[in-house]
Amino acid sequence: MKTTALLVALLACIGQAHAAKACEELKSEVAAKLDGKGVKGYTLEVVDSDKVGDAKVVGSCEGGKKKLTYSRK
Repeated sequence: MKTTALLVALLACIGQAHAAKACEELKSEVAAKLDGKGVKGYTLEVVDSDKVGDAKVVGSCEGGKKKLTYSRK
């Protein structure tokens, strides 16, 4: 549980630093980092900023117009 919380916090920091990136580029970078850490059973999804709902936001792209969300399968 601690590992998941730490990972999500790390991803949030990474994602916010890349708000101007293209969404698919950011999604690929975050997926590579998760895979490199051995994380399994997750989904990353690009959504409009106003459609996030209760999802865990781990990044922002297209100048903040879209968000990258993380969820466990």
